[in-house]
Amino acid sequence: MRKYETIFILHPSLDEEAVKAAQDKFKGVIENGGGVVDNVDFWGKRKLAYEISKISEGYYTLINFTANPELPKELERVYGITDGVVRHIIVKEEK
Repeated sequence: MRKYETIFILHPSLDEEAVKAAQDKFKGVIENGGGVVDNVDFWGKRKLAYEISKISEGYYTLINFTANPELPKELERVYGITDGVVRHIIVKEEK
């Protein structure tokens, strides 16, 4: 098992319920894939460093998790097919 962290940005037009549902969905992907969610840090709505498709702000969420090396590929796939995800990144934490 390796330690990872992921940050994803959700579209600013989403309401609180949709943001919470997306967070729960991604936590579920991690847990159903045999991973363990260590920490979820919701940063709220923040301004983006640069515009993405005419969007200048979004809802940021950071999730730290422990999982096997195959799980990030599945999480990446789910990010790609989920409406409302503006950007995402998954990185392996260094020891």
